[in-house]
Amino acid sequence: MDKPVLKDKYTIDDLLNILTALRAEDGCPWDKVQTHETLKKCMIEEVYEAIDALDAGDDALFANELGDVLLQVAFHAQIAKERGAFDFDRILFELCTKLITRHTHVFGDAKAGNAEEALATWEQNKKKEKKSATSAEILDEVPHHLPALMRAEKVQKKAASFGTDFGDAKNTAAKLQAAVSELIGDIDENKNPSAAFRKILLAAVCLGRHLHLTSETELNAATNDFIEKFSSAESSEKPLDSVFQAIFLDEMNIF
Repeated sequence: MDKPVLKDKYTIDDLLNILTALRAEDGCPWDKVQTHETLKKCMIEEVYEAIDALDAGDDALFANELGDVLLQVAFHAQIAKERGAFDFDRILFELCTKLITRHTHVFGDAKAGNAEEALATWEQNKKKEKKSATSAEILDEVPHHLPALMRAEKVQKKAASFGTDFGDAKNTAAKLQAAVSELIGDIDENKNPSAAFRKILLAAVCLGRHLHLTSETELNAATNDFIEKFSSAESSEKPLDSVFQAIFLDEMNIF
């Protein structure tokens, strides 16, 4: 195989050929020793970097980072091909088949007049394909490697479709208050606060759903806001020990 060269335009085949060369006996020492396991962290990190580029509004950087995400897919395909498991064509087959069979409201006889109905159709078709026996199995199918808040929200959404929910935002807020009171009681009585704290987290995620807020996004925004306010306090030489109190009292204008 000819060695890859710089071009004005590339194809998927070019990418796969580059990876084949990198994994060859005379290829890159680092690329040659990678496995599915060693690349797991890389895949996660590349997705987050792509999201950061998207949030930054930098299209050139976003395209670059999406390329890194695609590299991870192609890299895993190359490793799988070498061990005789599957190749990139199989990935394309699985993806295209899934898109067609789950969009029966586009490529079949099902009807969907809005996004909610379309999503419901997708989930119904997915459930048929997965052939999950119980509701618990469906919940357990939510990836365990998702960030905790995202996983909790996704599990709760699926559970809500089975009729398991607090009902509305007001009722959920009451459950959150009850969990906080329980935690305060545990602290006062020197009890293990873990169970009550978990209830607070789950109730907070549930409340976010009812308020049409994404917990992961909101917590990241709050963390960014905290860093910004912390920086403001530091640059103005205000006491840093008051940052937390000021945030929760909504008095950051004192900085």
